Amino acid sequence: QRGVNFLLSVLVLVWAADVFAYFFGKALGGRWIKTKLAASISPGKSWEGVLGGMLGVLLVALVWVEVDRRLALPDSSFYSLLFAKGWWVALPALLFMSAMSVVGDLVESLVKRSAGMKDSSGLLPGHGGVLDRVDALLPALPLAMMLVFWI
Repeated sequence: QRGVNFLLSVLVLVWAADVFAYFFGKALGGRWIKTKLAASISPGKSWEGVLGGMLGVLLVALVWVEVDRRLALPDSSFYSLLFAKGWWVALPALLFMSAMSVVGDLVESLVKRSAGMKDSSGLLPGHGGVLDRVDALLPALPLAMMLVFWI
């Protein structure tokens, strides 16, 4: 069983990947790598954004592990469980999870494009719809459970 700390840490992983990718992509997108990530699916996404998202996830993970250690919470976060196996396990796992959050976003964009829609719903105007709020979580949550079960 996993607790609130675990669930929140996975949610924050996805949000951190998204937020850091957005800001790195806006600031540096196309400066280092001229090729877009997936121009036909999501023209605004850049490789710099993906790399920035990965860096952001690593920073969040390091801070979270330290907070877990200092507070001695009863349930472990996703990050603490990974780092308990060693940084050589945690680093590729976190990079994988960051990449999978991008894949979730791209798959949802592909579905919308193939349906000829800009937004998945009108419930959250200006945000692309409800699916845009959870698209990266769809692969991330089961993969996080799989990783901590297998490792």
